[in-house]
Amino acid sequence: MSVYRGRFAPSPTGPLHFGSLVSAVGSFLQARSQNGLWLLRMEDVDQTRCFTQAADSILRTLEAYDLYWDESYMVQTQRSEAYTYALQQLHELDQIYACACSRKAIATHNQTQGHPPGFYAGLCRNGIPNDTFKTHEQMSVRVKVENQCLGFEDRVQGFWQQNLEQEVGDFVIRRADGLFAYQLAVVVDDRDQGITEIVRGSDLIDSTPRQCYLQSLLGIPSPDYIHLPVAQNAQGEKLSKQTHAPALPLERPVIWLWQALDFLGQQPPRDLQEADLDAFWDWAIRHWRLEQVPKVLGSEYQPFHSRASTRCSN
Repeated sequence: MSVYRGRFAPSPTGPLHFGSLVSAVGSFLQARSQNGLWLLRMEDVDQTRCFTQAADSILRTLEAYDLYWDESYMVQTQRSEAYTYALQQLHELDQIYACACSRKAIATHNQTQGHPPGFYAGLCRNGIPNDTFKTHEQMSVRVKVENQCLGFEDRVQGFWQQNLEQEVGDFVIRRADGLFAYQLAVVVDDRDQGITEIVRGSDLIDSTPRQCYLQSLLGIPSPDYIHLPVAQNAQGEKLSKQTHAPALPLERPVIWLWQALDFLGQQPPRDLQEADLDAFWDWAIRHWRLEQVPKVLGSEYQPFHSRASTRCSN
């Protein structure tokens, strides 16, 4: 039997917060419960948003929570050669083209044509319009999609499918500023790390058909997928740096790990909050049950003290 290989792939745009912890804990337990490997990758391909101090903070937090990874961790900004080679493969297959459209032009076209926001109608697929003054270096690169439904079976969310041509359109795999797009980078990275199952937040579930499509073009076997519920604030917003989610403290990590287990439907005993890290992880690995993870895309997260005070008032 092949060894299970999972991964946690944070973007170093800021310190880890509770939403990040949910993905880390879920992916870690799924790997460890199968005696598999848990790998780490810094997804810093978007260099305009990522910084070294955040990556260092993430590593310190993972270590403080005993979330130790196997093998050397991968860093996307060191992998331009691998992404360039994949781009060349797609070029040789005649599956990509240069695009001179700005975001404003795309938004205007979608509004006038009744397309959803973010959709791309292939305006440059048959050649760059004559009135553009952009050079080739200033253009993005898009992959051609087909009018077909792409589906996959998610082990938590169930069957999921998209018609890329009708719902997404030709999507960017290299940006106009020369940076490679997430969709291409993650496919190449998962291949090179030998990932057999991807466990991540459900905010990325709509990206999965695009990644499956790239996998098919590049001859890469698709891994299995698990999309966990995303922790949200009271306004229904995903916990993130943009929504001012607080950083995880380095002190008393078991309290926060217990909350992540509870959020993932694992029903940890309350006295586990007083355990040391070794005892916590021993219980969590032995009792991990994927079928107990809530089958929802997002759920409000209330800090433990808020839930406790609510219970006490009943």
